[in-house]
Amino acid sequence: MISENHHAISYIEFGVTDPPATQAFYEEAFGWQFNDYGPMYSGIQAADGASEVGGLNPNAEPSNTGPLVLIFSTDLDATLAAVEAAGDIIVEAPYGFPGGRRFEFMDPSGNRLGVYADQ
Repeated sequence: MISENHHAISYIEFGVTDPPATQAFYEEAFGWQFNDYGPMYSGIQAADGASEVGGLNPNAEPSNTGPLVLIFSTDLDATLAAVEAAGDIIVEAPYGFPGGRRFEFMDPSGNRLGVYADQ
């Protein structure tokens, strides 16, 4: 089930070239859990486990030129270490911006994402 709120992002779908590697990366780096719908699609569970916020779709092309999806972290340095340990490429080292810090990385399929913290 998708959580839907008026004018809120309700689902983000990533094109992937290697579903198992991409799913393993997100599980290791961020602790995400998935609903597997056969070998060709995985839904990303919401933090409450009751709904989904996105999916991994091997039938769609990965993109590093689309909207930048940002993931919030309460400990940016620990999250950076987890992303690096999971084996992904950091494309922008942590940097400050008004209101916090963030870094950007590429997942195993080539999608570019960012992680930010408010301090």
